[in-house]
Amino acid sequence: MLHFNTGACNGCDIEVLALLTPRYDVERFGGLLKPSPRQADVLIVTGAVTRQCAPRLKTIYEQMPSPKYVMAIGACACSGGIFHGCYGVFKQLDEVISVDAYVPGCPPKPEAILEGITKILEKMRA
Repeated sequence: MLHFNTGACNGCDIEVLALLTPRYDVERFGGLLKPSPRQADVLIVTGAVTRQCAPRLKTIYEQMPSPKYVMAIGACACSGGIFHGCYGVFKQLDEVISVDAYVPGCPPKPEAILEGITKILEKMRA
């Protein structure tokens, strides 16, 4: 898993990092944060996708090996959130790269993010 923050308020980031604690233990599902896109198969994106960060996000996505999966976490990544309609923000992450799982919420609970990860695992097995 690779985490990419497109400029969020860090609420979703805190919930993503909570997955690494023993309480939620995302590693039991095989999830492990990686420092490089070349070592990751799942891209976790938080925050509203701005026009400034979209090229970087595409570059990171292209550097990931196939098969690759994308999760949009939080209201901002899923639908633009409170920034919906702003001139410098895309309506949703799906306009920039393809998304495999959406986890709505502001911020979403770690349990909801875990459910999104299990949906990705089901796609990987299929």
